[in-house]
Amino acid sequence: IYWKPAITWVIDKIHVLKPIKFESIRRNEVASKISSRKVQTAMSNSSTQGLYLVADEGKERQQRAATVLRDVAYLIEAHFEFTDKAGSDDNEGKHLDIFNRRAKKGECFHQPYLGTREFPAEFSLVEANSQEIELTEENINCDLGWMLHDIDFSRDKTPRFFRAEIKNGIVNVPRFSSKEVLA
Repeated sequence: IYWKPAITWVIDKIHVLKPIKFESIRRNEVASKISSRKVQTAMSNSSTQGLYLVADEGKERQQRAATVLRDVAYLIEAHFEFTDKAGSDDNEGKHLDIFNRRAKKGECFHQPYLGTREFPAEFSLVEANSQEIELTEENINCDLGWMLHDIDFSRDKTPRFFRAEIKNGIVNVPRFSSKEVLA
């Protein structure tokens, strides 16, 4: 929603607002890319004839299966911290005001997504005086297994994971530097 080199966002808690529901999906995808030679030929001929791949052909089709979450709603508690790129004119109030203004308008630096970009997320700012949302018994306590925390770019793009558990409807997210976050 809001990003600047001067700050880094830290997720503290994720409140699970709806029961966890899974759905299995399967998609057909093409196994290869159109060659650059075909693209150059199409450009020089000013025609897109023959510039496609068909996923129905046996060698070109790949099926990808996934188990995904369905009908989700979360409330995310987060804060930002200053990075070493913060300047003397950077202050918390300035960045918080910009974030609040953008979130209220539905503006974002990049479209948020859940897991992969195929699953874009909608968001809205929750005001401090919002009504509390009741959680169902199904999702109050649940072990979600290992979840990606972030990518450690300082260590050869190593993925880092933490054991995610819902306790009383809340996932407490450990700090990236904590012992609970493993490579």
